[in-house]
Amino acid sequence: MPATRTIVFVVFQGMQISELAGPMDVFALLNEVAERPSSQLPPELWWHVITAGADAAIANGSVTTPPYRLLTASPGGRSIRADGGLTLSVEHSLTDIAAGEDFDTLVVVGGDVAGPGAAEVVPELADLARKARRVASVCGGALLLAAAGLLDGYRATTHWTTTGILAQRFPRVTVEPDRIYVRDRDRWTSAGMSAGVDLALALVEDDHGRETAAMIARLCVVFTRRPGGQAQFSAQLRAQPARTPAIRAVQQWLPDHLGEDLTVAALARRTGMSERSFARAFRSETGSTPATFIEDLRIEAARRLLESTELTVGAIARQIGYRHGETLHRVFARRVGTTPERYRQHFGSSAA
Repeated sequence: MPATRTIVFVVFQGMQISELAGPMDVFALLNEVAERPSSQLPPELWWHVITAGADAAIANGSVTTPPYRLLTASPGGRSIRADGGLTLSVEHSLTDIAAGEDFDTLVVVGGDVAGPGAAEVVPELADLARKARRVASVCGGALLLAAAGLLDGYRATTHWTTTGILAQRFPRVTVEPDRIYVRDRDRWTSAGMSAGVDLALALVEDDHGRETAAMIARLCVVFTRRPGGQAQFSAQLRAQPARTPAIRAVQQWLPDHLGEDLTVAALARRTGMSERSFARAFRSETGSTPATFIEDLRIEAARRLLESTELTVGAIARQIGYRHGETLHRVFARRVGTTPERYRQHFGSSAA
């Protein structure tokens, strides 16, 4: 195992505590597993290490240094008050970190990124980034990186509520709004809260391999591997829930029945409405036509199957309600902007 990697978390007045605690706990949990001899690990931890096929140095107990050194830094090294009122004692000042030795990873968390606390951080970020091998952000932290010029010429994402602001204020940043995290060379950005955990797991995978990241994900009781290309919202969350109980019941029924007859006539019969009344009410109450909503669900299901299985495109098409693979190919390219095969190459479970 390589030498300990130092990760510096940039915090400020008004930060969101979950955007620090979630990613930090991912790295800290790997430290806990790696630092303790196998004989001292609780049985459930040791079992997960072995069954994950985790990094050999971790599995055989030969680690002599922790994988990660975790530091927090704030303007002036001052304690900060997080959004919600929790006060956090901070170990280092941003200036001291920037003047010190090179380190591995800089992580800028989000929160009240329009407040005075965040404004203090921005002038320090360029010097900090020059010391780091890679630079990352959680949620609105991407806006602070962009304000420091650190995302110019890079692809990036942030929380869905601020992707428009990121694109408008920083036109040199290529914003990918429907991603939970984006890696572009040495820049890593993520959406909010839980996506920060996905980002941290991706960093662990980059450092120690997929098996180790999978083991930590299981211990955290989160998705073993949620690809960065996964949408921030599912199709059901993007659509408004219908007011009419019968239509709302159809919305909830559809994801598990994509291979069935989903014509307007068939769906209208389920609600006891006429086809015309059903189509009009569905669009009025959900903001989407039945056909568009079903297509959203099918593309989402196709992405999930491409990410997690080795099923052929034709088999996936039939499973989600298309008769032919060519139909899925055409719809997928129109909606996702790439072919199913290329999507699987990039985001599939066997992708590098």
